[in-house]
Amino acid sequence: MIDSYDGVVFDLDGTLVDLDVDWAAVAADVAAVYEDAGVDAGSSGLWAMLEEAEEHGIGDSVEATIADHERTGARTSTRLPSGDDLATVDPVAVCSLNCEAACRIALETHDLDGDVAAVVGRDTVATHKPDPEPLLAAIDRIDVSPDGALFIGDSERDAVTARRAGVDYVDVAELRR
Repeated sequence: MIDSYDGVVFDLDGTLVDLDVDWAAVAADVAAVYEDAGVDAGSSGLWAMLEEAEEHGIGDSVEATIADHERTGARTSTRLPSGDDLATVDPVAVCSLNCEAACRIALETHDLDGDVAAVVGRDTVATHKPDPEPLLAAIDRIDVSPDGALFIGDSERDAVTARRAGVDYVDVAELRR
């Protein structure tokens, strides 16, 4: 199925690897950045805090806090079965909500980097998923048109990103059925 496309873009965490990240701890650390800046994070979740950080002047600190956890978790991540699919298609890109450095570390850790021609992380372009820009940038970097690409992910955010970009989507769980 995936080999019928001109190019394939994979999400990273939950699709190719499981980053060894305690996301509740990340959210607590980001809430502490807010608190240190005298900003009430309220009951915002991690990704909402990331999205709102710039308007509070703490975007760089929030990004650095999240990225630090991701890079550490990438080094001890677990490779998932879909990592084997990378070698079956060409070209391949990664488009992730994780920072680009963590994506590259995880790919290198699991010897997948040689199969990936392009990596677009949360910090690679100006926006992040579910905005279509990162996915379209990944597709552009492997020189494929959106209508010839497939995006494989593991979340509703990934599905929405693909829909907004006009790209076919399949949930990674469907590949194993």
